[in-house]
Amino acid sequence: MRARLTHSLTYGYSAPVQLGAHRFCLKPRGHGFQTLVDFNLAIDPAPSCLYPLVAASGDEILRARFEGSTDRFLVRAASTVDTQTAPALEVCLEANEPLLPYPAGRLNGDLMGSLQGWLPNGQHDPAAVDMAQEALMGSDQRALMFLGQLVEMIQDRVKYTQRHVGPAWPAGRTLKERVGSCRDLAMLMVEACRCVGLPARFVSGYHLVDPAPRRYDLHAWAEVYLPGAGWRGFDPSGKGAVDDRYITVATSSKPELTAAITGSFSGPPGVSSRFAWDIQAEILTS
Repeated sequence: MRARLTHSLTYGYSAPVQLGAHRFCLKPRGHGFQTLVDFNLAIDPAPSCLYPLVAASGDEILRARFEGSTDRFLVRAASTVDTQTAPALEVCLEANEPLLPYPAGRLNGDLMGSLQGWLPNGQHDPAAVDMAQEALMGSDQRALMFLGQLVEMIQDRVKYTQRHVGPAWPAGRTLKERVGSCRDLAMLMVEACRCVGLPARFVSGYHLVDPAPRRYDLHAWAEVYLPGAGWRGFDPSGKGAVDDRYITVATSSKPELTAAITGSFSGPPGVSSRFAWDIQAEILTS
């Protein structure tokens, strides 16, 4: 599938402010099952310094610094992306489907950050542990069955809803509230997978659903590392395994590091800000 995306973000301030350093996660992934055909980032006011860097996840992000003052801040990212459907997991794993819990000692050391628990001491959220154990009991310890069971359990116990403000909730809160946004469900799946030794990380991107919605929004899902098949996407607020209608922008073991824009501003006492966003998507070829 080839798609053209335009993601616009507009900030307005009640008085002129000085923009601090900013970090942009708006450039779609350009490797794996996704090819970035072109990308353009327009920023107004123009930064005094703009440079790309490769994040710990391997994604390319951009950092900017600004001079002077402004009462508005406009960002527009335009991308054309080709996606393809990944090979079937059953084909990749053949007779070598991982058995769970998967021993951490058999994993590449680079993956250890994607196994850590949510709690400050690195332990897993007890709610995620309980859910993982329940899914494991019904899966004959097979990784693919476990992932299918886990998606079904999340969808059965948590009602999906949109929530535009605030960070992703931890597993315990999502299960207690019995309602959550796509990023809450994604983190629930991430935490449960880590409990059984499967490295997992948070993904931010776009899901070009059919039929197209009245208004697109950023979407979140999970990527799970399966030995023998590599990183694969799973959407617990969708149909499970992702397909070519998902466009990955940023990944991280910490969801806050995938935010489209992070930064700061300073101004006179009492200054307020306004924010608006718009995402336009067009499928050019399927």
